[in-house]
Amino acid sequence: MHENSSVYTRVARWIAQLSGRPITFLLAVGAVLLWLVTGPIFAFSDTWQLVINTGTTIVTFLMVFLIQNTQNRDTVAMQLKLDELIRATEGAHLSLLDLEKLEEKELAAFVRQYETLAAKGRAQLDKGRPDTGTPEVVTQTAPPEKSLSQPSTASAKGRNGPRAGRSGPGR
Repeated sequence: MHENSSVYTRVARWIAQLSGRPITFLLAVGAVLLWLVTGPIFAFSDTWQLVINTGTTIVTFLMVFLIQNTQNRDTVAMQLKLDELIRATEGAHLSLLDLEKLEEKELAAFVRQYETLAAKGRAQLDKGRPDTGTPEVVTQTAPPEKSLSQPSTASAKGRNGPRAGRSGPGR
């Protein structure tokens, strides 16, 4: 853990690690069993029921935010690792680095190209040929030097990529 992390980040990581352990689950099961056993003592009263309902609601409410925080950090870290692999791979298309910012229609055009590529690979295998290689996927990419020198904008509009009506590698 980094020393300069915010208090919230440190606490969120600690609680996330703690809540994911088997002993924490067993403690939660134990608390529910204890509540069940005390039912006859409190005559299964409304207050007795309110205790478990309130407790589980509070824990659930707080865990939603904790899980979202953890998931957001993990997603950003994974995205950066994938971006680094793309950046470091010779011949990779730098325009693929920020696909998560694209609209559904733009993503669908990339998906169609990869689906077409997969179908061609399976067809190659059916013919007894290897399905390896590095065929072109993105039909129009900005030259790397332009991609790297232009400042990033908040919008993916104007990006060079596959055209919506076209599919298939290299078309």
